[in-house]
Amino acid sequence: MIDLINNLAKKFFGSKADKDIEEIQPYVAQINEFTKVLQNVSDDELRGKTIEFKKRIGDFLSEERKQIDEYTAKAEDPATDVEEKEQLYEKIDKIEEVVTEKIEEVLLDILPEAFAVVKETARRLKEQGSLTVTATEMDKDLAAKKGYVTINGDKAIFPKTWLAGGTEVSWEMVHYDVQLIGGVALHKGRIAEMATGEGKTLVATLPVYLNALAGRGVHLVTVNDYLAKRDSEWMGPLYEFHGLTVDCIDKHQSNSPERRAAYNADITFGTNNEFGFDYLRDNMAREAGDLVQRKHNYAIVDEVDSVFIDDARTPLIISGPVPQGDKHEFDDLKPKVEKLLQVQRTFFNTALADAKKLIAAGKDGYKEGEGGLALLRAHRALPKNKALIKYLSEPGVKQILQKTENYYMQDQNKEMHKVDAELFFVIDEKNNSIELTEKGLELITKNMDDDQFFVLTDVGTGIAEIEKKGGTDQEKAKAKDELMRDFAIKSARVHAMNQLFKAYTLFEKDVEYVVMDNKVKIVDEQTGRIMDGRRYSDGLHQAIEAKENLKVEAATQTWATVTLQNYFRMYNKLSGMTGTAETEAKELWDIYKLDVMVAPTNRPIAREDKEDLVYKTTREKYNAVIDDVVKLTAEGRPVLVGTTSVEISELLSRMLKMKKIEHTVLNAKLHAKEADVVAAAGQPGAVTIATNMAGRGTDIKLTEEVKKSGGLAIIGTERHESRRVDRQLRGRAGRQGDPGSSQFYISLEDNLMRLFGSDRIAKLMDRMGYEEGEVIQHGMVSKSIERAQKKVEENNYGIRKRLLEYDDVMNAQREVIYKRRRHALQGERLSVDVLNMIHDTAALLIDEFHDARDYEGFKLDVIRTFSVESPISEQEFNSKKADDVLDKLVHELTQSYTRKKAAIAERAFPVIANVYETQGEKFKNIVIPFTDGIKSLNVVVNLSKTYELKGSNLALAFEKNIILAIIDEQWKEHLREMDELKTSVQNASYEQKDPLLIYKFESFELFKQMLGRMNREVISFLFKGDLPNAENTNVREASERKEKVTASRPELAQRQAAPAQQNDGQQQPLPTQPQAKPEPVTVGEKIGRNDPCPCGSGKKYKTCHGKK
Repeated sequence: MIDLINNLAKKFFGSKADKDIEEIQPYVAQINEFTKVLQNVSDDELRGKTIEFKKRIGDFLSEERKQIDEYTAKAEDPATDVEEKEQLYEKIDKIEEVVTEKIEEVLLDILPEAFAVVKETARRLKEQGSLTVTATEMDKDLAAKKGYVTINGDKAIFPKTWLAGGTEVSWEMVHYDVQLIGGVALHKGRIAEMATGEGKTLVATLPVYLNALAGRGVHLVTVNDYLAKRDSEWMGPLYEFHGLTVDCIDKHQSNSPERRAAYNADITFGTNNEFGFDYLRDNMAREAGDLVQRKHNYAIVDEVDSVFIDDARTPLIISGPVPQGDKHEFDDLKPKVEKLLQVQRTFFNTALADAKKLIAAGKDGYKEGEGGLALLRAHRALPKNKALIKYLSEPGVKQILQKTENYYMQDQNKEMHKVDAELFFVIDEKNNSIELTEKGLELITKNMDDDQFFVLTDVGTGIAEIEKKGGTDQEKAKAKDELMRDFAIKSARVHAMNQLFKAYTLFEKDVEYVVMDNKVKIVDEQTGRIMDGRRYSDGLHQAIEAKENLKVEAATQTWATVTLQNYFRMYNKLSGMTGTAETEAKELWDIYKLDVMVAPTNRPIAREDKEDLVYKTTREKYNAVIDDVVKLTAEGRPVLVGTTSVEISELLSRMLKMKKIEHTVLNAKLHAKEADVVAAAGQPGAVTIATNMAGRGTDIKLTEEVKKSGGLAIIGTERHESRRVDRQLRGRAGRQGDPGSSQFYISLEDNLMRLFGSDRIAKLMDRMGYEEGEVIQHGMVSKSIERAQKKVEENNYGIRKRLLEYDDVMNAQREVIYKRRRHALQGERLSVDVLNMIHDTAALLIDEFHDARDYEGFKLDVIRTFSVESPISEQEFNSKKADDVLDKLVHELTQSYTRKKAAIAERAFPVIANVYETQGEKFKNIVIPFTDGIKSLNVVVNLSKTYELKGSNLALAFEKNIILAIIDEQWKEHLREMDELKTSVQNASYEQKDPLLIYKFESFELFKQMLGRMNREVISFLFKGDLPNAENTNVREASERKEKVTASRPELAQRQAAPAQQNDGQQQPLPTQPQAKPEPVTVGEKIGRNDPCPCGSGKKYKTCHGKK
């Protein structure tokens, strides 16, 4: 009904896509008009347009930039008081917002002409073969460093051929109107959905060039490092001809000067993971010089659905070691799990045999002793068992199971305990969960001294009993500590047991993961690629390692974390491009406020998409697939067979070998050959078996012979739970109007059909008397399958949205902490932050003592915290309002702190002057020790700068170091508490409460307490901290400080997960400075050290660009 209403609305009012195209069409006409004008200008004049655009932007923003410079200079003036500084910085922030808005305004005005410049540049490269311009210093650098530019006298020659991704490419592309439409959509902050082969990489050159003119940086985000490096080299010369700098972060080590330079380039390519990890690393940096990223301005995300939907399921994590992280119980508990599995299998075999016997005898009811109940018990025992799946495909059997299940599920599963009473554990495949029953618990604790070995202690009841028993305070405290220790041990044990159960029952080798090089490596369910450097989190990966008899790696603790959703929402403007986003349009709008615009194809699609073929069993389906492959190869057509797992790809490979059909396999185990396999996949008669979205980001190109024989044939062996993945597979054929076909083969035993498929298909096949081997094909069937896919997509969206709702709470806290860290690192606004911390700490004291009129307590706490006598008399404290007392206290404390900073500089300067005058040539940076009498802190300062400033910068360095140290310590502890809170609140669902609501309340309280502790610790150290005896201070040179951190990317369990289980992410340590990955080997002419430098300077290479 809804589809009918939508269709009628489109007929009367037009579709959204039509309206989008109508809005953008005037820009296309203007671009083409400007392109005609530019055809008459010289190459130098064409390049000069970039300088003209930059000047127009600069002139348009001149007033605001002048104001920012004035306010910044005044704020940095030492004579400006702190309160005025705060007001000035607020004004600067508001002007920056105005500048951002005005940049968008002027760029939109420039757009038609700027796009025309890029299009004309592409046309000249293709048709002229090269571009010749007056050489600039940048051209000479390019000639020396990259080699594709030739310097001839005062001229620079940009050819149409260069190296990209290790292969020589020749520029043969010019933007057509559909690509101009896509470019405008990207600039306007939308997602451009463009079919495979429509040249999305070229489309991006238009908005990238335009937005880079503002000088704020443009990030082009790709799904893997190969595409990031290739595209930066492929499209780079187009930008570099116009004087824009281009780099790729994946070419450089993290935290290196080279990576910092890559971010400072006008255009920066990189993978989504590296952009996110660099953000986290920057927010763990201890020196301003260690920061690599600048403000997040504009990002274009390639294959946006893969990044924003698939990769966004779980957060990025920087982690570090935890105490005793190598201790675990997995190996000890494994025999118990294997024993449970063994007895459950025995029960399953009996239950299934009974079900078959009773149903055959006509006793298919749902009561005890009837076939329906026995069948349901078998299904809840081992739902993935192949014997059960095969039996359910027989006529009428699945209906018996569903009727029985519906009976016991009514009234909120009121009667389900009767079904589960005979089971040892229950598997809920749809929700990806497993639960131990009373019978199972009894079995694993049998013959054990402690029958409560796996039973969690009721802490509330236990504490009440301790209080009831009485005793001294010390005895009660000891008993409570013992109770909590017992609870912690059993919690860890139960958690390890649950993860082992999941590993054994829900995660299959060669489906969800593979074992290679004695490591468990996760397979991406969307692409079939191995996800190197990723681990399941929450102990699941360790459980799988124990299951596979591999070394169980040590556990780690979160130090910094962010979801991709919250990372990318930091950009001022965001856009993306892909071939398949329309089906996820709601999620992309709800989370990122990104509108999906479907662009038309340059040529009509000639691919034939056939209706799905549905079989009863997988055996019939695979036989039909092989027969179809044999037929298609005989016609000379290349065939791409899409599978959903390594296991299925290997099965089909064996079947093709039996038929003596030559073929190649591309799956997680053989992914190193991807480029070669995809390159050969379009040859006549070539057969390629690949998992899901094979070669995403690359095109299968066809020969003329193949086009005449019917083009590439796509065969899907199973419908994926996401429609866009199926569309990706179909999209491998039919690029740029090429002929082709797509056909999906489905069985009622497939995961999607078993879990979410319409029962009407099974009933229809039974009613019509379909025999084994017969197939059903109808539009109604295909629509029924799409409805099942929509159900799964909605479920998965709910999981991702729930994850984001939890991270939104963390993100609000993260922004406060990271902003404070940035201020400390850069030092500009640090004095404002210190004043605010003094105010907040003083306010807490007033709140605590003023209402109770407890002057003695107040006086004692002022001494304890600020190490000064209370400036407030008892009379003032009792008679004045709380706000008045607070104002006076803050004023006096601020004055006291200012005097202390001056005293530190005065005491330290004689020592610093002595070192500088006697040993200045030996030291660049020196260490100044500070102590509060308990803790000590070494502050690193530049010797010559400190001498010039007469020690006045010491206080700033002191503030910066103590604030960073305490923020990091408190934030790591807070993250640990938040992880524990997130796990513990899930139990609230059993009490009919919303876990998220409780999480928000509790996390707010935790954060408030953490900020209070942080402020108090910082202020206490700042007021108490001082230099040791200056005369005895040992001055030493500062050594370089390095901190080891690990970066990881957790992944969710690969099927649907219930909200309570959505923390099952993956996590693997990756060194912050990983070993360099092997690059493609390229052979070029080597420049001798005594040869003339290619930059045209006339000097020898060794004395010019060859200097080391």
